[in-house]
Order: sequence, then structure tokens, then C-alpha cells
Amino acid sequence: MLDWRSIDTVLLDMDGTLLDLHYDNHFWFDHLPKRYAQVHGLDLQHARGQLQREIDARRGTLEWYCLDFWAKTLELDILAILREIEERIALRPHTEAFLQCLRQLHKPTFLVTNAHRQGLSHKLEITGIGGWFDGIISSHDYGYAKESSHFWRTLHGTLDFDPLRTLLVDDNQSVLAAAQAYGITHLLCIRQPDSRRPSREITDFEAIHHFDEIMTVRHSAQPRQPKPTGY
Repeated sequence: MLDWRSIDTVLLDMDGTLLDLHYDNHFWFDHLPKRYAQVHGLDLQHARGQLQREIDARRGTLEWYCLDFWAKTLELDILAILREIEERIALRPHTEAFLQCLRQLHKPTFLVTNAHRQGLSHKLEITGIGGWFDGIISSHDYGYAKESSHFWRTLHGTLDFDPLRTLLVDDNQSVLAAAQAYGITHLLCIRQPDSRRPSREITDFEAIHHFDEIMTVRHSAQPRQPKPTGY
């Protein structure tokens, strides 16, 4: 599916791409409504509906991904509640082997995520994958979500890459569409970002289930490199 000779730079999403999206889906649509109802003395069904309306109203915006925004809006310690279910944070199959493959292919690899820096640090702490990347970029650093054309313009202004020779792997089709509109040529979508939910039919982009479908070097991952600083 991929001609690695035509790719110089690799951009990887985190949630739903490298990590199982089950943790995030369980948090936002199950665990958080229960805690919100408990703290504010609400009926669970009412709390769930109110949260769903708030989430739907901001989907695709930077606020949707901002833990500070939700902490203020919901009057909850979001970070503490996230840690209550941190045992659900997990790598998707073949993630570390794929990252090692990219290292052996000498492809500069960057984590490019909409995750808020605090949540990002938490997940890197749990999974230990930070050391595989040449850089870690959160959309909150730029003030635009990845669904926005402004994000890709700003990223290109700060990161040296050729859009025609760059691969982006993401589970969010709106993000892939924005990257495509900017000119990034090689785009891959993840079919089953949440291991507890069915695989999706993807028609607008090339898609894979797992990274072993595009790996050229196949063997167990070696010890990871030291984590970069600054995330």
C-alpha cells in the first residue's frame, strides 16, 4: 500500500491511532457522566444528556479537546477523574514495532495530536512511547485544532517537511480531509480506533486495521530510546 521511498516524514496521531480509543470513549461517554452526576447531585440520564449536548456543540474545535475548558465548564477536576480509569490506557496492536520500524527506516517521526498537554503527558507517562518521536506537537500549542487549515499552515511554518513526501496516519477523517486540503499526499485512516467498537467502513481514504499491514521490518520491538524533553 505504501511506497516508503516516496515518504520522508511521518506524522502520527495519538488517540485512536497509536492508543486504543476505548479509554477516551469510556471516559467521555460513561465515566465522566457518572462522576458529573455524583458531584452535582444530578440524575444520571439528565447528566448524560447535558454532557452530550455540550460535547456535540464543540466537536472538532479546540475547546472539545481542552481539559482546562471542561474543568471550568463542568466544575470538575478532570485530570483527577481521568486518572481514576488510567488502567484502560493501552497501545493499539503493533504500535511499538511500527515505531521501531520507522526508526530503522530513518524516517523522522512526529506525534501530532489534539490532546491537551496535561492529558498528553499522562498518556506518555503510562505508555512510555515518547522516546520514539523526533518531536511532539499538541494542537493547543498553536491555538487551532487539527481539523482547521490554520493548524496545518502553522505546523508547516514551524516544522520542516515536504507535504508531498509526508505520511499522516489518523483515525479522524475530518483531520485527514484538512491535511489533504493543505496538500499532504500520503494519508491513512485507522478502521477500528476503539477495540470495543466495530470496525468502520472508510471510503474517502486508504485505511488499515493495524500497523503490521504497512511495516517493512517485522520483529519484536527493542528497548525504546530515552524520552525527549519538553512535552
